[in-house]
Amino acid sequence: MPEGWAEKRVIISPDPAALVESVAPRFLSRVAKRVDDGKLAHVSLTGGSMGAAVLAAAGRHPRAGRIEWSRVHFWWSDERFLPLGHAERNDHQAREAFLDGLEIPAENIHAARASDDGVDLDGAAAAYAEELARFPGAEGPWPSFDVCFLGVGPDGHIASLFPDRAEIQITDRSVVPVRDSPKPPPERITMTRPVINSSKRVWLVLSGPDKAAALGLALAGASYASVPAAGAKGRKRTTFFVDQAAAAQVPPELIDREY
Repeated sequence: MPEGWAEKRVIISPDPAALVESVAPRFLSRVAKRVDDGKLAHVSLTGGSMGAAVLAAAGRHPRAGRIEWSRVHFWWSDERFLPLGHAERNDHQAREAFLDGLEIPAENIHAARASDDGVDLDGAAAAYAEELARFPGAEGPWPSFDVCFLGVGPDGHIASLFPDRAEIQITDRSVVPVRDSPKPPPERITMTRPVINSSKRVWLVLSGPDKAAALGLALAGASYASVPAAGAKGRKRTTFFVDQAAAAQVPPELIDREY
């Protein structure tokens, strides 16, 4: 494992509901610790049903009302190039589940440009790269996320980095357009691996038996080109939060019973 990247660990919950309730307070605790130390926190969110469920649970938690959200910035590892407010946009799902209930400055929510916002797909990717560059970190011209949430598809994709496609190999840009996506909608933008892997903590959240094979391959050290989830690594922690159904192929020695 490359120096500077944390060992992958797995936290198993009995079912999806318990999984959501396990991740949400950990997320709030991590953000609170950062903010209480007087620092800004940058968080990269993900889409999908589990991502939205974790955010909804965080919003219901009593601790959410005690965090100084003005010191927190939210981003997305990928976005679907659809009109603003479209139900399938990741930022729309996150706003409904969590962000709209926070006392947070609008400028702290860094959503990608929409398809009806006067830019084409390449322009939206370039604009998001420019936005990231406003908050350069030690690892590059982008923030070093305190937590980078990722979902994992049955094919092993993360963000909009799909298996055996050019985007997973790109290292000289922070954000790239995705055309003809194997999963609809066909047009998206996505952060690249260097941005994801400069995060302090990468938290991958997945549930269901259809994710078991992808999880097993990611933990077994498969090629990131064919199983992008295998290439997601945080600098301090790389944690897979999974339910029992998704954990069928997890080696016992990787299960973390303490974190």
